[in-house]
Amino acid sequence: MSQNDPTKIAKFLAKHHVLTLATSDGLELSACNLFYAYDAQKTSFVVASSDETEHIKNISKNSSVAGTVVLETKTVAKIEGVQFRGEFFELRDEELKRLYFKTFPYALAMNPKLWQVKVDYFKLTDNTLGFGKKIIWQASFL
Repeated sequence: MSQNDPTKIAKFLAKHHVLTLATSDGLELSACNLFYAYDAQKTSFVVASSDETEHIKNISKNSSVAGTVVLETKTVAKIEGVQFRGEFFELRDEELKRLYFKTFPYALAMNPKLWQVKVDYFKLTDNTLGFGKKIIWQASFL
């Protein structure tokens, strides 16, 4: 597995469903937790959120976001977690919309507004591969 191979990252993300998202309007910071569906081909998270939330108000001013997905453990040898950066915008991709509702079918009844986080950077820390082992992936368009 090469240093920039996103396969291990995608496998890790497939085992989880909640991310922490950090946003800023340029002055104030905000963090929240969101359920997600992840598409490895499109390196994108799909999340649901309403326009009234602080993080959505922030992205209307600054669409750059950062976040994490972690395995909660007290065992150092089992520590795994992903940090990411990307752009947050209203979802327009019908295929990603179907993925979200396949992952969370009960959400259909709530008719949520869906958003996409197009990731351009991942850093996976995976102590199961060796203490402090990191896999970094960066989009090639950067």
